[in-house]
Amino acid sequence: QVQLVESGGGVVQPGGSLRLSCAASRRLSGTVIMGWYRQAPGKQRELVAVIGSGGATTYADSEKGRFAISRDNAKLTVYRQMNSLKPKNTAVYYCKLTTAVNNYWGQGTQVTVSS
Repeated sequence: QVQLVESGGGVVQPGGSLRLSCAASRRLSGTVIMGWYRQAPGKQRELVAVIGSGGATTYADSEKGRFAISRDNAKLTVYRQMNSLKPKNTAVYYCKLTTAVNNYWGQGTQVTVSS
């Protein structure tokens, strides 16, 4: 079993920045994809961005050119840097780790953008 611990969420004013982190509890063998999903109030959970072990990234169309995903394999951690936040970015952000045989989810971290 793998636990994912997210941090970095909170309340921020429009235009502010947050950096989300998600740390895995142990190293896994094989291909490991890590990523972020979000669930806004009243909406389904949706992909934000994913990153492979080698650094290859995939972003949702709405995210391209905006927020960056990165990972530190030595720390088993994936990050999401969010700048110039807007109220529409308000959501619970979930970390996901995918292997060839399993998916693991974090507990979610709330991001609220409000003045």
